[in-house]
Amino acid sequence: MWEMTLTLENNGIPLYEQLYRHIAEEIRAGRLTQGTRLPSKRALTSHLRVSMSTVEGAYNLLISEGYILSRPKKGYFAQSVVMLKPPPERPAAPSAPDNAPAPVFDFSTSAVDKVLFPWRTWSRLFRETLRDTPRLLERGDSRGDAELRDTLTHFLYQFRGVRCKADNLLVGAGVDYLLYMLFCLFPKGVTVAAEDPGYDGAYRLKKRQGAHVEPIPVDAHGMDLNALSASGAQIAYVTPSHQFPLGLTMPVGRRTELLRWAEEEGHYIIEDDYDSEFRHESRPIASLQGLSGGDRVIYIGTFSRSLAPSMRIAYMALPDDLMNEWHKVFRQGGDSVSRFDQQTLNRFIVEGHYSRHLRRSGAAYSRRCQRLAALFSEIPGALITGDAAGLHFVLTLPSKTEKQLVSGARQAGIFLTGVSAYCHKAPAVPSSVVVGFAGLKDDQLKDAVRTLRAAWDV
Repeated sequence: MWEMTLTLENNGIPLYEQLYRHIAEEIRAGRLTQGTRLPSKRALTSHLRVSMSTVEGAYNLLISEGYILSRPKKGYFAQSVVMLKPPPERPAAPSAPDNAPAPVFDFSTSAVDKVLFPWRTWSRLFRETLRDTPRLLERGDSRGDAELRDTLTHFLYQFRGVRCKADNLLVGAGVDYLLYMLFCLFPKGVTVAAEDPGYDGAYRLKKRQGAHVEPIPVDAHGMDLNALSASGAQIAYVTPSHQFPLGLTMPVGRRTELLRWAEEEGHYIIEDDYDSEFRHESRPIASLQGLSGGDRVIYIGTFSRSLAPSMRIAYMALPDDLMNEWHKVFRQGGDSVSRFDQQTLNRFIVEGHYSRHLRRSGAAYSRRCQRLAALFSEIPGALITGDAAGLHFVLTLPSKTEKQLVSGARQAGIFLTGVSAYCHKAPAVPSSVVVGFAGLKDDQLKDAVRTLRAAWDV
């Protein structure tokens, strides 16, 4: 059994997270090898003189990220993790026709709960920014305002483990805009591996940027790496925190293997950190970019899910070599996001409002997700997957075809999208629909499920 040498510190980092980080680093560094048995929770509680909840929190997180395995009546064992060199908008279901009536219940994956938006705080900060900062009328930095970029680098490191300098961070008007800029830095016809089923934005690169997009199957842990290696792709586009649309979370073993593919072959990974803000069963898993140090990973995120779809503010962290190329192509351009919006967002983050908003909205979304999943689970044979994180999950009803589920909902005035709508070369996913829940009100949940059950006759 492995003997632990660790001193937990009173440094503001929760004790369970200090313990989690220590064990994860021991496994990544190879000092804790596959199959090594860890101390029992009771033994470790006594050894470190901490509470049982501290050890349980660390072990549960290590299990969820694939670092350790729990074997009933035998204990906890380290898993194999590929060694790395030492380190630094979103998907939306096809929209209804313009002349279609508003849905009775909003199950779309692009909606947010407007009641949760911090209207009063945001409007106050915006008014104060307008009043006190006349310099914002001048043209801004094409990378985004320096204050916001600096704030984002600190925030992303603290909450997502992203390692980047403010000079390597770009702020732009949405993810599609940032992807446009990114692919201007690559040669025409570059091959991009995209998850299948997967986010439509990755496939739009073919039409908009002239890239060759190669669909890669997704298994229980994310993008299939054997298929990726065989594809000849130079870039892999992944959504590891909450894969769209299946809702999978890529475990650390698959993450390190993917990073090794990029490092050994000199390729790039686009990490679209879609839906990373909201986890319902554990803390957010650290980013691929932070795990690698950032040399081969392009990190992209947005505020469209955590704040509002209309807030066209996204960000992208580039490795040094691509940042140098960006300066050659875009340095003389103008900023694409209102400087007043940028500065309002900057103050919103700096003053702690954003962290509080994430805690408040995250708790509300978690309750809604659990309640809605429980209501659907009452349907005989129903299967809920992808509900550990994000603002949607997948509902499978084996007794119905996907067409029956989608058309039945449509007749009841509810717009749902089948998982197969996001498949390209992958076989159609039978009997499954994507269920977004952010746009629903809590008092609508029972009626919404009752309406669907009546439409589906289940």
